[in-house]
Amino acid sequence: MARPAQRRSGARRTPARGQRRTHDNDGIIPVLARVVREIEGAVQRGRVVPSVRTKLQAVALLMREERARVKADETLTEARRGEELKRLDGIATILATTAVRDASLLALLGEDAVVTDSARALRRELLAEAGIEAAPEPVAPVEQAESAASAPRQVVPQSVISRQLANPFLEPDYSAVAKRTARPQRLAGWELIEPLLRAFEYGGPSSCMDLPDPSAARVPDGIDLMPHQARLVAAAAAGHRTFLLADEPGLGKTAQALLAAQAADAYPLLVVVPNVVKTNWAREAARWTPTHRATVVHGDGDTIDGFADIVVVNYEILDRHVGWLGDLGFRGMVVDEAHYIKNKKSQRSQHVLQLSERIRERMADPLLMALTGTPLINDVEDFTAIWQFLGWIDEKKPLGELMIALEETGLTPADPSFYAAARTCVIERGIVRRRKRDVAADIPARRVADVFVELDGEAGRSIRAAERALARRLVTRYRRALESRHAGVVHEGIDHELVRQVATWERANTATKKSDENVFTMMRRIGQAKSTLAADYAAQLVRSVGKVVFFAKHVDVMDAAEDTFTKRGIGFASIRGDQSPTVRQRNIDAFTHDPEVSVVVCSLTAAGVGLNLQVASNMVLAELSWTDAEQTQAIDRIHRIGQDEPVTAWRMIAAQTLDTRIAELIDSKAGLAARALDGSDEEISAETDVQLEALVTLLTDALAEESASAEPVFTDGQASLA
Repeated sequence: MARPAQRRSGARRTPARGQRRTHDNDGIIPVLARVVREIEGAVQRGRVVPSVRTKLQAVALLMREERARVKADETLTEARRGEELKRLDGIATILATTAVRDASLLALLGEDAVVTDSARALRRELLAEAGIEAAPEPVAPVEQAESAASAPRQVVPQSVISRQLANPFLEPDYSAVAKRTARPQRLAGWELIEPLLRAFEYGGPSSCMDLPDPSAARVPDGIDLMPHQARLVAAAAAGHRTFLLADEPGLGKTAQALLAAQAADAYPLLVVVPNVVKTNWAREAARWTPTHRATVVHGDGDTIDGFADIVVVNYEILDRHVGWLGDLGFRGMVVDEAHYIKNKKSQRSQHVLQLSERIRERMADPLLMALTGTPLINDVEDFTAIWQFLGWIDEKKPLGELMIALEETGLTPADPSFYAAARTCVIERGIVRRRKRDVAADIPARRVADVFVELDGEAGRSIRAAERALARRLVTRYRRALESRHAGVVHEGIDHELVRQVATWERANTATKKSDENVFTMMRRIGQAKSTLAADYAAQLVRSVGKVVFFAKHVDVMDAAEDTFTKRGIGFASIRGDQSPTVRQRNIDAFTHDPEVSVVVCSLTAAGVGLNLQVASNMVLAELSWTDAEQTQAIDRIHRIGQDEPVTAWRMIAAQTLDTRIAELIDSKAGLAARALDGSDEEISAETDVQLEALVTLLTDALAEESASAEPVFTDGQASLA
């Protein structure tokens, strides 16, 4: 009697004629086992060619599908189901241990990995080899298919198609179109974008629009908002629709955005976020607005709920989904960590601006919110992309209500008082900036404590030798340039303009070169040399204060720290950029709730934004950032609402190395956002110029030391530090 056919969603098994299959030799599992062995052999031989990557991704796809099918197949006995799942686990183990040998393979296993056309084709071939007829894949609309040759690969999830079919008529809202058709006269011939930016560069009072009484805010039962949060929600309830929410990190911007969307009835709502926080956004939505379903877009979006009120998507996969997102009919859009779009030439910035424009075309008054605790990273030009997203400006001029407000001042950029008035006009369009010390006095104080460590042994000697070699190269180039510039003329003292030119050339020409003698590789080597010392310090903190957050920039530093914790018997979790959102959240939960997990080892890039790690009050910064903003974002993972202990960030600094100079420069350049948004008198400067200033300082010190000695410290042939 023939065995009942196994069912597969969207697929049909077709055994070959005349062939009788046993349980162990039929189906897709034997095919997967063979292919995964081929992948393992190729990687062991060091032949990771494109075809190997294609095989790995196809196998990963089929394994997920087969696991889901086996779990759902009601025709299987429990014993048979357990046997097949065990076989799949064996294949998964081989695949995982093989993928960790090569970072490019490991990335293909992530939930957000781009599935290539070749992997899809191989998947169909492997199904056919196993006697399974593959179901047809969803087809995108005709207009997208016609442009597929020239545009990035676009997808339309099947659930989204269902939603579009359920509501095929999406009529634009023309109710307030007059607000966008005002025609200014007096300022029509003036260049205004640059003066508006300069208005913030000059500084002024704290940057926060007038907000209403918080009593109008509605929140779920059992949840209390702080007054500063309720004021923004009340503003949305009163009809304000554009916000640059620039509260200091840790003041609950996520909750404010979700509740503002509820107050404005801005559903469906699109939320664009960094990959590391999209799962957290779904959790927060369930907490703050439980009556509105949230769905998270992973990969091609096959698992999303097309009828959800809140759609969360990360920047990294926005290019695949920008088509259907622009057509869905969103009434609101939130961009988290909005400083990610500061470079308007980047693809992700263009996609965000495109979606914002589509929403404003369809709806006259949508809710648009840009969230960032660090809106300015380099200079005030970082504002422009955010203002454009909000619809305040375009490439050339202010728009709508902002332009009307500027007209009503009766001033032009030729008037000295224009800048203060223009700053106010922009702020009242929706800039909201609150500081912890002003609105959350109950949050304990924080401090950054520098811990200086001595790099002994071969590592320390090697780093100091590399620093001397770098200084030697800078001095040699400076001398040659000086001779060329002042031929036949004796130049007294140091030509500081030339020093800066030499440093600029060095930074521009060595940023991408692999060398032990440039500022980038030297800082990495210093981080590697500090890694064990920093981990030992964190281990001491664990014994005295409990849970500790450990931040590093580079993977090898994180690896060395985790090795140290393992040797010390200290439980740890890890947050890295190559993790799937599910794995990342599981590790965060382990650190938060498991008393055996004492340390969380975090990547500054992957975990520096959007995470709540306030279960700890102590942090170790194993490597220095290039910006104060990045360092502050990391510290604010524990210094936030709900923290009831004083926060200390222990910054590890390698004494008598370039590390010390970098730390001083970072601390001296922390005033950009403070001046532009908080009314501070601190000098504005570009924080990404820390690399340049470090080189300037290194060269200036070497030249000064040379001048103070009887003989040149450096010569073209031989050189050493005195």
